[in-house]
Amino acid sequence: MAQIYAQTLTETAAALAQGTLTAEEAVRACIDRIEATEPAVHALLATRCEEALAEARAMDAAGYDPAKPLWGVPVTVKDVLSTSGVATTCGSRILENYVPFFDAAAVSRLKDAGAVILAKTNMDEFAMGSSTEKSAFKTTHNPWDLQRVPGGSSGGSAASVAAGQCFASLGTDTGGSVRQPASFCGCVGLKPTYGRVSRYGLVAYGSSLDQIGPVTRSVEDAARVLAVIAGHDARDTTCSDRPVDDYLAALGSRSDLAGLRIGVPAEYWGEGLSGEVDSCCREALKKAEDLGATLVDISLPNSRHAIAVYYIVAMAEASSNLARFDGVRFGHRSDNAASLPELYINSRSEGFGDEVQRRIMLGTYVLSSGYYDAYYRKAAQVRRLILQDFEKAFEQCDVICGPASPVTAWKHEAMSGDPLTMYLLDIFTISLNLAGLPGLSLPVGTGTESGMPVGLQILGKAFDEATLLSVAHVLEQRIGRTPVAQI
Repeated sequence: MAQIYAQTLTETAAALAQGTLTAEEAVRACIDRIEATEPAVHALLATRCEEALAEARAMDAAGYDPAKPLWGVPVTVKDVLSTSGVATTCGSRILENYVPFFDAAAVSRLKDAGAVILAKTNMDEFAMGSSTEKSAFKTTHNPWDLQRVPGGSSGGSAASVAAGQCFASLGTDTGGSVRQPASFCGCVGLKPTYGRVSRYGLVAYGSSLDQIGPVTRSVEDAARVLAVIAGHDARDTTCSDRPVDDYLAALGSRSDLAGLRIGVPAEYWGEGLSGEVDSCCREALKKAEDLGATLVDISLPNSRHAIAVYYIVAMAEASSNLARFDGVRFGHRSDNAASLPELYINSRSEGFGDEVQRRIMLGTYVLSSGYYDAYYRKAAQVRRLILQDFEKAFEQCDVICGPASPVTAWKHEAMSGDPLTMYLLDIFTISLNLAGLPGLSLPVGTGTESGMPVGLQILGKAFDEATLLSVAHVLEQRIGRTPVAQI
């Protein structure tokens, strides 16, 4: 029998429902795994082990509740999501001492479903980064190779799942921050449609791009978590009131991929794509064909503008969202200020790291008088063209497939002096956030050169997560699930 920590969320939930596993045993297994792996992985910023054990014992004493689909399942949450009574730092010194008195909507829904919040996960400061090396507190390591990054900015969430510290984690995806680390760590990462999950209680980075999504060890696990956190929330005016599909039923709707048209965009399979990633992803598409799918050549011509558009829009929104952290209203207040201007300058200089300051300055520049029309307005216009590319492509196909990242996880500090190159590596994930569409990264093997996990990205139509999950589930059955990393 597999170790408890190595099971999927689905297997654990079933064992809890059948009474062959107690909530305390599930939590204890994850705590033991945290103690064994965390000194090497550094995936977590704050743990609440004793509180989680007490909650689990109380749940066992009260008895299993069939109305709660995640009853007794330990999970972790990215530190950008507010959690009542637990520090929410966003990986930044400027919020080091901030302890919210309320839960984010997604966290609250996890709790209502019976999940036990075990820890907050490390992240790039304010979700700005692609490696989880930009946290103000620690650097997270990839459980498959501790010399390599786990991806970012939800690298702590992906590493905690890959290392067996929990059965699922919540991340956030602004430009690929769930899908890319899931790809690097051999996990399933789902970015839902913009508006599918409430952003209430999420500390905003790019408000028109941010979306909360699950990182899990199987597609079925992702469906179970999404079913819990999806749905309308009146506290978030961008949250859709559209009914939530039955994602678990969708998984059982296909035994193969017969009749499915998979769009293969030329722009995702050319220059810059590493040979080992190309090989793994093409092998996965071959398996999809064997299962009955038809590959359709498509084009997303404006995707070449996505990097530029994203970094104008995201940085502009970040400069606006982070203006509130000034040491007067919110955030760290400097002790070394002789005047009000110095208080603002010193508080923000001491509180924010280099990457955040770089993005705030760039965002302020593109929004400044005389440059707004040249940069932000133009970016917004091109963003619309990127969405139209997807709409046109989906007239020819049901889903679109491509690599989640052009490379596998790189070694620590390999990109530390070259932020522009690191920005460019988000090229396959960013378009989806600009268009507001859903996407899922599915592990499809390991690279022959690096030996690191590779993720195939499956992109879908707005609010069609059910199709994404059903297609990924069929492929996962054929390819096989990636196990927990043994460290």
